[in-house]
Amino acid sequence: MLRFLTKSPSAILLTGLTVGAIAGACVATAAQPNMQAALGSLQAARAELVRAEANKGGHRDRAIGFVDSAIAETKAGIAYAR
Repeated sequence: MLRFLTKSPSAILLTGLTVGAIAGACVATAAQPNMQAALGSLQAARAELVRAEANKGGHRDRAIGFVDSAIAETKAGIAYAR
């Protein structure tokens, strides 16, 4: 019976769909366009904060620290999902 199932068109189709689903799931976890976009936005925001004048009562420096933390967490999330 195993010999029959491996040659039947439905078995071949089912096997192909299964392999395709697994491959698609692997690609979906590896490619993270939203996380990559967020990382780019955070890096751009940090660059803008660094260029801003420092006369903000310490708020600019705190914001840079928060953005640095967000960048680190975003990178950790990307690394975790790989």
